[in-house]
Amino acid sequence: MSTGLDRHPTPVPRSARSGRCVLTVAAALILVQAVLRAVVAASGEFYWDDLILIGRAGSYPLLSDTFLWYDHDGHFMPAAFVLAGIATKVAPLEWWPAAASLVVGQLLASLAVLRVLWLLLSPRRALWGPLLFYLLTPLTLPAFAWWAAALNALPLQAALAWVAGDALQYSRTRRRRHLVGAVVVTGAALLFFEKSVLVPFVAFATVALACHVDAVGRPIRQAWAQARPLWLASAAVLLVWAVCYATVVESRFGIPPWSMVAGLTHHGLSYGLLPSLVGGPWQWDRWNPSPPWADPPLVLVVASWLVVILAVVWSVRRRTRTGAVWIAATAYVLASLAAMVSTRFGPGTTYELAQTLRYFADSAVVLTIAAALILRAPRRGTSSHPRFVRATAWICAAVFTVGSLWTTVTFTRSWSDNPTGGYLAASKVALTERPDDTVLDHPVSVWVLLPVTYPHNMVGSVFSALPDRSEIRDYATELWVLDDRGHRTPAELFPLRSVLPGSEPDCGHRVDVTGTATTLPLDSPAGDWEWTVQVNYRASADGTIDLGFPGHDAVTAPVTRGLGTVYVRVSGNGSALQARSSTPGTTVCLGGGSLGVVVPQG
Repeated sequence: MSTGLDRHPTPVPRSARSGRCVLTVAAALILVQAVLRAVVAASGEFYWDDLILIGRAGSYPLLSDTFLWYDHDGHFMPAAFVLAGIATKVAPLEWWPAAASLVVGQLLASLAVLRVLWLLLSPRRALWGPLLFYLLTPLTLPAFAWWAAALNALPLQAALAWVAGDALQYSRTRRRRHLVGAVVVTGAALLFFEKSVLVPFVAFATVALACHVDAVGRPIRQAWAQARPLWLASAAVLLVWAVCYATVVESRFGIPPWSMVAGLTHHGLSYGLLPSLVGGPWQWDRWNPSPPWADPPLVLVVASWLVVILAVVWSVRRRTRTGAVWIAATAYVLASLAAMVSTRFGPGTTYELAQTLRYFADSAVVLTIAAALILRAPRRGTSSHPRFVRATAWICAAVFTVGSLWTTVTFTRSWSDNPTGGYLAASKVALTERPDDTVLDHPVSVWVLLPVTYPHNMVGSVFSALPDRSEIRDYATELWVLDDRGHRTPAELFPLRSVLPGSEPDCGHRVDVTGTATTLPLDSPAGDWEWTVQVNYRASADGTIDLGFPGHDAVTAPVTRGLGTVYVRVSGNGSALQARSSTPGTTVCLGGGSLGVVVPQG
């Protein structure tokens, strides 16, 4: 009679043990990346467009058309606005929700990449190489650290990998869930970033190239036939999205001069993309308030070109039918480059723009898939030195890892040199310590947002979501501003024009409710600008007046009975201002005053 203790356990198949080992190591690598990226996120702060997203989230209802259907510098990204709005509602102007979303988004993208590698290479140790590349390459680092950029980049990276995986699964099994999953993910990605139009094309190329390296005849026709419902459904999604995009976004595509094309291409490839493929650029440069850009040493630039050339030669000589893979990967990189050049060129564009790497971040997923396809391709003959090949692979992985980690360290140092965090912290104190004091709206520090972002660079926009703060209006009776460090400081009007006194005795300019605006001439015409006017008045009763340049929006400002002064912020240009009383029964006499800009005292 035997017992359970007498029985020998059923041996685990070697393939199953190998698969668990591969998956365990892959999971460990993803965990390491998550920790590294969490450190990068924790050391960061809001930057540039982040404040625009926050300001709009505080100014409009979360699901309103005005908030969602907005052309953000050529981007159509309503889903990104929703995430930014939720984070702002949860903790206004706090970095931790944004940082958490970065880490979660990166984790989802990394898991999607692992899935597509698993489908292409099966549980083989060979997938560790492409996975290591995606997880550690600095190519994705700048787009990850900048929250506004990550809300575009991370969903796109996840979608590229996930939809390619679903396309492979659907072409093999014809299961509807893979078709539905691919279409839903494609549609969702399009709501984060317009570049997601490339997701179905990458998925199709992945299926076709997998057929090609597997020696399947007519791979393009085969890929189309195996997943035709998926491609047709994706085309329908793209068509609906294109209508929405064209309705909301004003096209920014143009034809740049050849010198701009050549310069951006050279800097983007030689100083940006290629060094990042081998763990570079190792070092970064930065001029605040611009983001960091890659600044690789010349030896790394030359080495990266040589490595890429050697990789192409090796794969073509040692693996069958891999030339098409390189062509497809190169086409994607060039498409990204063309999109950047044709939409971001201009008189003020510098070549360093291409070295910020964020325009190439999604290429990391495509290059990872390309590497998996090359490893999937059959070998040409057998290697006479397998140990040498394995040793070379481990050495390359070690060099890449060390370079990538050092590049991550240097990037984090450069990225943390950001005055926005300190400015926001001080400003929140200044705006909430005296909530009853009205502050005249004015620009935030130029080290935080430049005037080119107007009106999103205004204090009233940036801090619109801040609770229990001072009222920020286009008028105030006392002048104070936030200085470059975010501290409250007394301010004064720096006069550039004068409002001439009126001719009516004992009144000057009489303003009442007669239906006719009173003209307030200036001593010289004022150009188109955001002006502040000092209004010296005597009112017969409490009320309001409307003040502005002819042909421009007027600002309604309060007046109190008797003598008083109010500072009003007006936009526009002209040789005179116009004023009218907007309160029946209230007559206001206006004296001479000044038109200028508000500056800190001293």
